[in-house]
Amino acid sequence: TARRARNVGRLEGLRRLREEIAGRRARIGTSRLSLGEAAGSGEIVAKLEGVTYAWPGAAEPVVRDFSATILRGERIALVGPNGAGKTTLARLLLGRLAPQAGTVRLGARVEASFFDQLRSTLDPAASVRENLAGDHEHVVVNGVRRHVFGYLQDFLFTPERARTPVSALSGGERARLLLARLFLAPGNLLVMDEPTNDLDVETLELLEEQLLGYKGTLVLVSHDRDFIDHVATSCFVLLGGGRVHVCPGGWSDWERERAALERGGSLSAPRPPESRPAAARRPSRLGFNEKRELAALPGRIAALEGEVAAIESALADGTAYARDAKRAAADAARLPAAKAELDALVERWMELEERSSGG
Repeated sequence: TARRARNVGRLEGLRRLREEIAGRRARIGTSRLSLGEAAGSGEIVAKLEGVTYAWPGAAEPVVRDFSATILRGERIALVGPNGAGKTTLARLLLGRLAPQAGTVRLGARVEASFFDQLRSTLDPAASVRENLAGDHEHVVVNGVRRHVFGYLQDFLFTPERARTPVSALSGGERARLLLARLFLAPGNLLVMDEPTNDLDVETLELLEEQLLGYKGTLVLVSHDRDFIDHVATSCFVLLGGGRVHVCPGGWSDWERERAALERGGSLSAPRPPESRPAAARRPSRLGFNEKRELAALPGRIAALEGEVAAIESALADGTAYARDAKRAAADAARLPAAKAELDALVERWMELEERSSGG
């Protein structure tokens, strides 16, 4: 529930990015732009044409006659049940696995950075600071020189914790350290395999915020439907039998598209086991009062977010009870109710916004 209480502006920004990507796809589809020409501008990151790949001895190919174009700034979620071949498809997209038929062409100057699911790239005996910057006191972030401790605080590490050996970190802290390293890397293509494993709510919020501000291209393997909804601009869905379906949008968009395909008889593959039950169908159009409610919700959400942030800041001050015990007690009592109200408002905004956009 806490994950629903996020900034509405981020969701609106993602929706605008999805619309921008769709427009760019349409322009490229109607132009004579070649990969070589696009590489100079960085518009096309990868282009797949008629790609087929099967593991030796497998009854069916992982991918059969698959064609797709990945544009700069896209965030592609690879979706499908366990064992469907998501990691294999990721390796094909990156040109790290050669197809048995068809071609994969990468744009010029594509440099990939990898989020390692097994966290094997960290030295457990070294400290957080040493894993990030070695013996250096400063790091360079987007061309700006910053002290290593200041940068690590962006990823929720205090100076004391930054001196802790990696072997003593929790799974969420190791994930935050990997994120800090990744966003220092100069690469323009980020590849993440199940990045939300072991993440607490704070780290998950941090990851989503960092990815929404990332200017490069993202290829993501995840079973986390909410995370895909909040980050992805497109889904590549492995349906079995070598079929890969490209769906604009996130997980919820795929759920709606899958239902339409199944009703039309053009999707015979079984539903992936990780899918949640379809929600009860709601009216697709908003009434007059609902439109007014939708227009007012962002302001109400922003006000509640401000109140929650102010209360949390006040209670984080160790002298709050000493200065005004009555006010501190009132704040502590108000905080759970304010968070619950915020969760409810964000959920209502998401429902109305989805319906207003045709969901």
